[in-house]
Amino acid sequence: MSELVIQPTTTAQWHSLVTDAEYAAGYSLGEELESYLVFLLMRFTRKPQMLSRVMALDYLKQGNGSRAQRGQKLKDVGDHCLLFSGLFPKHAEKRMVKVSYFVKLGRSAYLQVFENLNNRDTIYSKLSRDFVTMMDIMHTMRDIQHDENHTTHLSPIHAFDLWHDTGSKHAYQTIKSMTSDGNPTKPAFIDLPEDSSPIIKH
Repeated sequence: MSELVIQPTTTAQWHSLVTDAEYAAGYSLGEELESYLVFLLMRFTRKPQMLSRVMALDYLKQGNGSRAQRGQKLKDVGDHCLLFSGLFPKHAEKRMVKVSYFVKLGRSAYLQVFENLNNRDTIYSKLSRDFVTMMDIMHTMRDIQHDENHTTHLSPIHAFDLWHDTGSKHAYQTIKSMTSDGNPTKPAFIDLPEDSSPIIKH
């Protein structure tokens, strides 16, 4: 399988990486979301500084400007949160926040692009709905990279928190691999309907 290399690469190489991770994780995003993720990863490799922005401030400031500008700001917040939660979960630890914070913020941002701004492009509702799945696929990409050392990028406590807060299947498998009997106790989180997403009130 391919290894995750955070450097400029071709569309075909990124597509191969994503599909390898989909297969390993047992997911199938579908062509639309798969393409979105591939081009988001390509954009990040060209502009890695995009993650240095404070996303919460971007979210709060999205009320300024025209409808198109607000939509773009919300989309950027969703994209940043997806990259942050999927590729750099340890950065959340350094910022003393849970990865699930970025999941909730990102899902809410994508959903508002679709609903609040009268955007009828259904990809944004899909991005909100399948945010955790896309995050899991990026976590699997990192696992592929670390496979030779048999290591994981999620610590036990952060994997448990992510499973508890979002129902992440990848986080569950991470915990399962770390427990002696391979059967962690399922936490009591609420499963969201497929067409719903948590909304951050402000």
